[in-house]
Amino acid sequence: MLLTIIIDLDPNLARIGPFLITWHGVFSVLGILAAARLGFWLLDKDVPNLRGTGDGLAWMVVVGLIGARLLYVWENFRIFSGNLLRMFALTEGGISQWGGLFGAMVGAYIWARRSKFSFWKIIDAGGPGAMIGLAIGRIGDVVNGEHHGSPTNLPWGVEYVNQNTLGEPGKVVHPEVAYEMVLCLLVLGALLPFHQRLKARLPSGVLGLIYLGVYAAGRFFLSYLRTDPAVFLSLRQAQLASALMVVIAIIAIPVLFRLARAGAAQAPATPSRV
Repeated sequence: MLLTIIIDLDPNLARIGPFLITWHGVFSVLGILAAARLGFWLLDKDVPNLRGTGDGLAWMVVVGLIGARLLYVWENFRIFSGNLLRMFALTEGGISQWGGLFGAMVGAYIWARRSKFSFWKIIDAGGPGAMIGLAIGRIGDVVNGEHHGSPTNLPWGVEYVNQNTLGEPGKVVHPEVAYEMVLCLLVLGALLPFHQRLKARLPSGVLGLIYLGVYAAGRFFLSYLRTDPAVFLSLRQAQLASALMVVIAIIAIPVLFRLARAGAAQAPATPSRV
């Protein structure tokens, strides 16, 4: 007999007026809070007595949510083409993970420019923060079955049977979002114990790009286990965004090393004692 993990959880917790509270929303918020807590904790180690973290969090969360919604609307424009005002109906759900990540990076850049602070130091702290935030957020996706995996006969295949789920009863599929959660935790577990030691040896920004680049490479291949439609060159939206993140990391990391070497060469030599 084929082993199957049955998920019979209602993805909806409660409705308060026009607002629907879902497991997806709850874990998304918890993920943002965890990402902020870990990220600012690491940033404070690098820059003690750092000020303006509330301002920084506001920029990253607000711009991140805008990016998450815009990319989702772009990917699913057929849903909104008949009524463009629906794109503002945030209570109906619909956000893109990569849109949120890129949006948060834009928000971090705005904060860095306004505060005259190093954007790359934020990226170093934000890399592990993103991993823990994404891992927690994916718990909500596991509950509601939002991102459909391809069929499987593996013993850890999942079947969603609740009538309110976004999964398909009777179909056993890969728990692809659970794979992503494990990927995030593996990246975090491999790098976080050595975070401070690696950061002391690498130019600012490189370590954060390693977190994001390794995750993006893994996410690219995991996305083949989804049934999302292809949008360009037979690739899904998540794969295009993942590839973009990998390209950014591959280009930016050597540049940061060159800039660090150039800065070290231009630094005045320490006068010797006579």
